[in-house]
Amino acid sequence: MAHGPATDWGEDKASEYKAKIGIYFFIFYSIVYSIFVVINVVRPITMATIIFAGLNLAVVYGIGLIILAIIMGLIYNYMCTKKENELNAEGEVQQ
Repeated sequence: MAHGPATDWGEDKASEYKAKIGIYFFIFYSIVYSIFVVINVVRPITMATIIFAGLNLAVVYGIGLIILAIIMGLIYNYMCTKKENELNAEGEVQQ
């Protein structure tokens, strides 16, 4: 009982664009995270500083990293979907 794929995916015309954007986002997030690590290594006492609503810098920065990752994921999805639709529309016109 071999079943074939449920959908026909075809060629991904936006794969190069997606890879480039993904690398840029990875580098950006790595820099932001590296700053978090450097602060913890060089000046760990700084992480105890109260920033907002009784929360220290470590908690605020950590939650900020999680929120940043979610926002970047949503932006990445939007940008890639837009590019895929654009390239697929061009392909339909040329055929």
